[in-house]
Amino acid sequence: MKNKKIKIAYKIWLEKNGKPILGKGGAQILEAIKTEKSVSKAAEKLGMSYRYVWSYVDRMNTILGEPAVKAYRGGKQGGGGANLTSQGEQLLEKFKQTEKHIKEALTDKQHSKV
Repeated sequence: MKNKKIKIAYKIWLEKNGKPILGKGGAQILEAIKTEKSVSKAAEKLGMSYRYVWSYVDRMNTILGEPAVKAYRGGKQGGGGANLTSQGEQLLEKFKQTEKHIKEALTDKQHSKV
């Protein structure tokens, strides 16, 4: 490529029945929930509002028809929390693997002579 300022860019997301489930931001949300074990702590870590993060998770759960994130309320014993379900773990892993394969393919393409 003669013009070094031109590069290949892409966006990926996972869909179910044509409805988007998980993109890069959603993957960051799932990763933060997995790490923080809390929707509110994940939102804070990402600099997002709790309402936005919870809406994203709720929409994802609705489209999937089963939860990707399971939240539980706190009580007298302590605060609540959240965890990824096996569905959420699988979605996150599928997104990360797909992103990795695309990056590898584009890196190979950009370094090869066209």
